[in-house]
Amino acid sequence: MKNRLLLIICCLSVFGLFAQNRNYLLYTDDNIVRLKDQIKTDESIKSSWNEQYKKAKELLKKDKLKSTDGLLLGLVYRMTGEEKFASKLKTLLLDYTSKDTWEGSTLLKRNPPWQGGLGTSHTSYDIAVGFDCIYNYLTASEKQQIAEDIVRLGITPARYDWLDPATNMHTYDTMGHNWWSACVYMSGLASLAVRNEIPEARKWAQDIQETSIDWLNYSGSVLQNKPPTFDKDGGFYESVGYAAYGTSQYLLFLYAYTNVLPEEPKIESSIIDKIGDFFINTTYFVEGGKDLAVNFGDSKITANGDRIVRLLWNLGYQNKDYAWYINHVTNGEHKDSNIAEALILNPGKEINNSNFSPNRPKSTLYQDMGWATLRNSWGDNATMLAVKSGFTWNHAHADAGSYILFHNGKNLIIDSGTGSYLNPLFTEYYCQSEAHNVVMFDGEGQNRNDPYFGSVHSGGLHNLVEGQDFKYLLANATGPYSHILARNYRNFIWVGEVILVIDDLLAYEPGQFEWLLHYNGESTLKGGIDLTIKDEDAKVLVRPLFPETFPPGGERPHDFPEHMRLKEKIGYEDHQPDVKKPYWSISHFEKTTRTKFVTAITLETPENEKKLPVITKDEGKGFLKVSITQNGTTTVVYFNLLADGRLKHRNSLINIEGWETDAYLTVLKFKEGEDQTKIENLEELFIGHGSYLRRDGQVLVHALSKYTALVEDFKSKPSVIFQGQPHATFSLFSSKYKSALDVNTVSVKGSYDAENKLTKIRL
Repeated sequence: MKNRLLLIICCLSVFGLFAQNRNYLLYTDDNIVRLKDQIKTDESIKSSWNEQYKKAKELLKKDKLKSTDGLLLGLVYRMTGEEKFASKLKTLLLDYTSKDTWEGSTLLKRNPPWQGGLGTSHTSYDIAVGFDCIYNYLTASEKQQIAEDIVRLGITPARYDWLDPATNMHTYDTMGHNWWSACVYMSGLASLAVRNEIPEARKWAQDIQETSIDWLNYSGSVLQNKPPTFDKDGGFYESVGYAAYGTSQYLLFLYAYTNVLPEEPKIESSIIDKIGDFFINTTYFVEGGKDLAVNFGDSKITANGDRIVRLLWNLGYQNKDYAWYINHVTNGEHKDSNIAEALILNPGKEINNSNFSPNRPKSTLYQDMGWATLRNSWGDNATMLAVKSGFTWNHAHADAGSYILFHNGKNLIIDSGTGSYLNPLFTEYYCQSEAHNVVMFDGEGQNRNDPYFGSVHSGGLHNLVEGQDFKYLLANATGPYSHILARNYRNFIWVGEVILVIDDLLAYEPGQFEWLLHYNGESTLKGGIDLTIKDEDAKVLVRPLFPETFPPGGERPHDFPEHMRLKEKIGYEDHQPDVKKPYWSISHFEKTTRTKFVTAITLETPENEKKLPVITKDEGKGFLKVSITQNGTTTVVYFNLLADGRLKHRNSLINIEGWETDAYLTVLKFKEGEDQTKIENLEELFIGHGSYLRRDGQVLVHALSKYTALVEDFKSKPSVIFQGQPHATFSLFSSKYKSALDVNTVSVKGSYDAENKLTKIRL
């Protein structure tokens, strides 16, 4: 009898030890301890926890719960051990696992039926995590029954549609690149949850883990006009919002896989190393308000990467910039279920450093997917310009060459956003070119079928240059417009508090070019040549310079027909297709095949509002000229019209006010008031797609192939940013002996030609 009693006690002890040692998916023992410590030491965490605990108690009173409610009930049970929460969660699990399907009726009506769509995916996650949280509360028979139903309703449909070689009908890019991640990796997470009850489940999860390297590196489809999933630098082409969604599904699975099977090898990927940076680079930080995001495509203006960076941190991808971002981003997770996840994944005191400020490039180019962000500071309420000229398909709109501008805490020049996929305006307006800041020709933009079928010829971004007070970017939107335009290039030159937008346009036949401007706040043209855009304290001035300005002094357009015309058009509010929203169309009376739109955007600040930059324009034979005087300097921008593609078998040689060059763009910086004809007064120079610059017989820069380069501190200690062909020979003027040059932050040794006053290096 004693031996039998001892055996029972031993069995119970072993069972209890086994139960206590479960490797949880997300709400691990270590995470529970960490959160409890944070509640003791961090008042904001304590307040959030108390709020969630209160909401969990309210759920106990409800008869009908959503699957997402289980995430909160599970967290509260794991934190408190109070069985009333486990009991309520068990009721929820039994309710959902008694259903016939977790998929929506719409997908099930397709031929063949889609059984493992997003409905199945989302419910699989909710139920799997809930099951995991109360695993030790359930009886063995309850565990077995619920596990088998998770397989029936969640895992099997997903495997049937997406993974099983005998039945699958989807690939990495079905329904956009985020569906694979959601449907497959939530199936993998559910497999991890039922590993003890279902012998095959561990192998299912391992197989799914092995697909991740293929998904991360999916390279697109030429025949289907589908792009790669990720840019090589970690960007996700569909949008910031869908990047957060699609990537989160994978990282949730990866984190669960790491927790449950710590002994299993993990797949390494350079993409994962860079994903977090994409969200940092596309977030605009607002003082005292919700942070904003680059909302190209189908994304909300408040989308962010808080969830992603938290997951990365918990996976071991940790650095000071990630810590700063988690601390700094103001609008993290707001849904109750996501708050539960955010609480359990919060790094806490590991990332507390209020004095840290990121020391990272202020401009970033995602060249594979055609996105760029340029900003003047990482501080709150800075100025950020975002440009897109890449793919069009699915969640990526027909917006090649478009841009948006954030300034002083506001999104002033905007993307129209998106609307419900069920609303006809989603296809008829939000996806189309007219909803974006692009150039139209005779009322046409990209092919209106591009959002569905994809653009055969993608746009591109090139030659991002970031100096101390100078930025440059070239957008090529010719490909997506090739059915109507032979050239559609947009240059951005950002100098101090002025951004020049230079459009180089060529059509196949004469027509009307039209420059679109979407904005937030109020916009007026009152008594001058500047179009004002103002939202509370944020303000910019938009001034067309070429082909012409607006009629001077507020004159009537009827009396000045040769000047630019301003027309109000009507679009629709972001995510509110029932609300109409005005935008501007700026055009010239002349119907032509070739034109140049040059527009200055002045960034008004408290420091410059009483002394705005002075912008003047001029033109001569074969060139356009813009001068910008601000903060004691004058920057002169020359646009060589001979370099706009009209010459093919001859070089674009030109003498512009004594400056000899073949460059497409030449930018020269002087101190205000100094003689601009003297080389010794030149402070800084930029060459955009040129090979040389000379004056009075003296070579200033030279190579045998064309390049783009910025030379800062030209007179004393020149620093060069050079972008050109590999193995180029480059020469730079130096009045004194200098046998090396600082090029792209590296000192490059060369030789000095004293006779010609040139330092020559080999790149």
